[in-house]
Amino acid sequence: MEIERKFLLVSDDWKAGVVQTHVLKDGLLARFGEGKVRIRQTRDRAWITVKGPRTGISRAEFEYEIPLQEAEEILSLCELPHIEKVRHMVPYGGLIWAVDIHQGPLAGIEFAEVELEDPEQPVPLPPWAGDEVTHDPRYRKATLLERAAALTQPASPEPF
Repeated sequence: MEIERKFLLVSDDWKAGVVQTHVLKDGLLARFGEGKVRIRQTRDRAWITVKGPRTGISRAEFEYEIPLQEAEEILSLCELPHIEKVRHMVPYGGLIWAVDIHQGPLAGIEFAEVELEDPEQPVPLPPWAGDEVTHDPRYRKATLLERAAALTQPASPEPF
């Protein structure tokens, strides 16, 4: 079960607490109902993830490590562009926050997310966390992928 909350960033103060950094590439392989199948790749590892529909801030999640070469081949099957981001892991208040800094067509989109054990778990907000966007569809991965696709598509010629 994935239980996650997402927040915009209000400062760069999180940088002082970074304990680990990864460069990630995500591709949306399929959507079904309110779920999805995602491929994620780092420089040396890859996963396929199946996510079910949301109930509040929770959703079923099944994640399996796959061979890196297979991930690269599967990513080539994804119709929409990939999301590329740098993820910084930042401990705060007894939790590990993931600060995502998007690259490429989504450069400028930055947010922090935190995974919880229980939907009612209190979340001590770091001073660099701003507005919560957990329920804002503009910050969902599928929406970001659609936005990236629109930004990378050549302009359509004007009809006569």
